[in-house]
Formats: sequence, C-alpha cells, structure tokens
Amino acid sequence: MAVQQNKVSKSRRNNRRAHDALVAANPNECTNCGELKRPHHVCAACGHYDDKEVVALTEEIDLEDDAA
Repeated sequence: MAVQQNKVSKSRRNNRRAHDALVAANPNECTNCGELKRPHHVCAACGHYDDKEVVALTEEIDLEDDAA
C-alpha cells in the first residue's frame, strides 16, 4: 500500500486539482433559425440538423387533419 512520506499542503493539493473545473458550453448558431444550439446536435427551436429538418415540431402538425 502506498503511504505518503510527508504531508501534502493545501496549495500543492489544490494545484493538482486546478484542471478539474467544468468548462463552459461552446454554443453555435443554428443555420436555419439563428438560435444558439450545442454543436453536432439537433436544434431544439426548429428541429433542423445540417440544413435538413430532422424533427417535426408539434406546433407544425395539425391533429384535426390527421384524424380525418
């Protein structure tokens, strides 16, 4: 088992953990609607990915026409 020889100071311990912080998101602009979205993800506002409509939003579907 590993046993430390000397006490590790708070400064040395915290320096080792300096790179563990979370980084902020890197949002990109949607080419279709201009909203901010995560890179390589479908736009939540318009449902487009790579200039193609991938997800049809519920506001665009008219349920009365589908039932007939």
